[in-house]
Amino acid sequence: MTTQVDYYEVLGCARDADGATIKSAYRKLAMKYHPDKNGGCKEHEAKFKAVSEAYEVLKDPQKRAAYDRYGHSAFQGGAGGGGQDFSGFSDIFESVFGEFMGGQRGGRTQRRGADLRYDMEISLEQAFHGHQTEITVDVSGACDTCSGTGAKPGTAARACGTCGGIGKVRAQQGFFVVERTCPTCMGAGEVIADPCGTCRGDGRVDKTKTLSVTIPPGVDEGTRIRLNGEGEAGPRGAPPGDLYIFLHVARHPIFSREGTTLHARAPISFATAALGGEVVIEGPDGAEQVIRIAPGTPSGREIRQRGAGMPVLQGRGRGDMVVHIEVQVPTRLTARQRELLEALREADGEAPPIDEDSGFFSKMKAAFGG
Repeated sequence: MTTQVDYYEVLGCARDADGATIKSAYRKLAMKYHPDKNGGCKEHEAKFKAVSEAYEVLKDPQKRAAYDRYGHSAFQGGAGGGGQDFSGFSDIFESVFGEFMGGQRGGRTQRRGADLRYDMEISLEQAFHGHQTEITVDVSGACDTCSGTGAKPGTAARACGTCGGIGKVRAQQGFFVVERTCPTCMGAGEVIADPCGTCRGDGRVDKTKTLSVTIPPGVDEGTRIRLNGEGEAGPRGAPPGDLYIFLHVARHPIFSREGTTLHARAPISFATAALGGEVVIEGPDGAEQVIRIAPGTPSGREIRQRGAGMPVLQGRGRGDMVVHIEVQVPTRLTARQRELLEALREADGEAPPIDEDSGFFSKMKAAFGG
């Protein structure tokens, strides 16, 4: 085989072809030159090896980048696809067509246990400070009687006679080699002649376990915490799945949240809005935030307190607190309050009249055509 032929020319692709184009070209050429389809023709066999070698390099982004930069010298000494010797044509063919022909390549299948989900509600204060707690979950765990093997104590599983312990069986269909999971052992590669009486050969039983959970400061609604290996046990000693904890932050009576920013409403009186003053709000950390109200503050103004929001998850610093001012208009007045407001209205009447050519009135004139 001549390894100095350009791999792109072998596949008939441009050098800027994408992965899908390269894969499609290889499939067509592999089907055309596969030896099983052409009666063992040596010329077709050589072309098939050349096509397979080119595809092995160009399908891998790292190998392709090295080839584009250094050519065949990038793989001298057997470091890449250029120096690789393909001993089995059917294995190469399966690597491309296996997804259509029923299964993956490889040895026995060890089915991993299922992942589990646990929903946990926490308060805003717990989300701020972090939280250490324990949860109780019902899972399937390894059988204590057989130690998860599924076999009766004192006995052991034996290699499957159908697949010879591989976990997969192959069948020739024309020039295709079909590989699928062994129907006898279901990919385990072993069969149990004398199953455990407790778990009935599955290697798993239902259990209840208590787990410690650490919630870091700054978590938000929907934050996911993964506990590795705390999901369902795998059958017959297979690896367990994981447990995913989804956090839900309970609604707070004062604050709403937007990332690390906290929002709060601050009702103030008409007098405070006009004369200025202060409002004190206690944050989720327990610290009092003094909000200074400037004289003449209108309803709807936002006042930002830097660094008074939520902590950054797995980082440094804190977000801000945004206080939304709401001026409260009194609906019931005492006689003294009414007297003072009447005096204020009279004082306003002595002020210069509003310039109707500016501000609100000018906008109204423009909107209604003067």
